[in-house]
Amino acid sequence: MTQTPRTLSPGGAEAAGTAPQAPHRRVPRVHPAWYAAAVAFLTIVGAAAFASLPGLLIEPLQAEFGWSRGTIGFAISVNLALYGLTAPFAAALMDRFGIRRVVACALTLIAAGAGSAVLMTEPWQFVLSWGVAVGLGSGSMALAFSATVANRWFAARRGLVTGLLTAAGASGQLVFLPLLSWTIDRHDDWRPAAVTVALAALAVVPLVWLLLRDHPADAGLPPYGATEFVPKPAPVPGAAARAVRVLLDAARTGPFWLLAGTFAICGASTNGLIKTHFVPAAHDHEMPVTVAASLLAVIGVFDIVGTVFSGWLTDRFDSRRLLAVYYALRGASLLCLPVLLAPEVRPPMLLFIVFYGLDWVATVPPTIALCREHYGEDGAIVFGWVLASHQVGAGLVAFLGGVARDAFGSYDLVWVASGALCAAAALMALVIRGRREPAAAG
Repeated sequence: MTQTPRTLSPGGAEAAGTAPQAPHRRVPRVHPAWYAAAVAFLTIVGAAAFASLPGLLIEPLQAEFGWSRGTIGFAISVNLALYGLTAPFAAALMDRFGIRRVVACALTLIAAGAGSAVLMTEPWQFVLSWGVAVGLGSGSMALAFSATVANRWFAARRGLVTGLLTAAGASGQLVFLPLLSWTIDRHDDWRPAAVTVALAALAVVPLVWLLLRDHPADAGLPPYGATEFVPKPAPVPGAAARAVRVLLDAARTGPFWLLAGTFAICGASTNGLIKTHFVPAAHDHEMPVTVAASLLAVIGVFDIVGTVFSGWLTDRFDSRRLLAVYYALRGASLLCLPVLLAPEVRPPMLLFIVFYGLDWVATVPPTIALCREHYGEDGAIVFGWVLASHQVGAGLVAFLGGVARDAFGSYDLVWVASGALCAAAALMALVIRGRREPAAAG
């Protein structure tokens, strides 16, 4: 026997025994879900400017203020850690206050942090402006935003949409990395680049506020791929308490710790390692900074292709096996990197850049799919906590990578250790058990 759907009454209470009634509105040829995805994509592209800058700041700050790479890496690690720790609360806040309000406030905070950084003279000011303010703002613009949009607006093609929105960050990197690198080189000063980041974040705010709707019900339509109208749920009070409660519930399960562990290694080997330290490491081998930054931007080109393709694969294949393949190949490529760095760009380095781009965030769609598979409606918040582990891992390597460079004079040990961690992540992904469907009632 099929269960009668339940809907929300105008007062927010559930009423059993009545089918959901959609407003009498004809579904347009292009479903508004695709417009919501397009606005979210452009928003993430515009906000990607702040994520493109840290690796370009290390040498200019070291030259101007005499700060060690460990000191600069610490501020970046605070940024990355807060980015992750804010994400699960941001997902819950979006349920409480709506996507538009949370994202608009986050972009404004990013602009304030990046803009105030131009006035700093001490390391603690860098930690406060870039580490805390930009970290908190970027955490609210984290991948939980992509998961929320995909889960609310799409009943079909979720993997593909998740891949597209994840790739938006790479698209922004492609746009902003060469621009910011050229700006720093042209003016021989990092401050104009920081101002560019602040202006880019502010420019996106009107786009979000005017065009991004919170739920398909606001358009009077069912989600894309659904046959029945889904009422807009009442605001969920106690966003912070809910985020903590979801964490405590998920922490009692094995899949959560395996997903968190693999994603921590993902963050360590991408944002913490390559995005933060690739440019200064390449410059250690006498490669010009603008060339190294352009290579990092090329990663963004192939990141788009790899992430969208990964979303397509996630709709068709076992997410656990996809993760195992992604991490194993990433680890193998990192083990090769120490011999590839040189003053000029050679074909093997281009091969590394292409592969790393394809693999960069290909892990995101299958990870989101596993969170949704195991934790249902709380999947976006659980993914927020898994993302927190991603950023904590990134923050540790951003800091420890700088410390290792200060201590040993090179990054060789960091590349090899990160490759070994990726091999461990591949094994962890295979250990995740599939969710068992409840037995049918006899």
